[in-house]
Amino acid sequence: MLNNNPGEKENIKPNRTIDVIGFYCPEPIFRTRLEIDKMDKGEVLEVLADDPSSESDISSWIKKTGQELLSISKKDNIIRFIIRKNR
Repeated sequence: MLNNNPGEKENIKPNRTIDVIGFYCPEPIFRTRLEIDKMDKGEVLEVLADDPSSESDISSWIKKTGQELLSISKKDNIIRFIIRKNR
């Protein structure tokens, strides 16, 4: 479920954050998967990326793997994903 409520987005506190700014496909997906694999079910991961294709790539990966996209936002050229581990 995509949460586009800006006030609620700011209240989500991730358990972990990864910065994949400066990395291009497939690195953002690869690092996101590695980090999610280390986390417990229900924990929240924040991913910061600037690869334009990461928005569609990570969103697609989330759907395929059954994770939950809590929010996605853009500021300048930085894309911020908030993902809850469901599996």
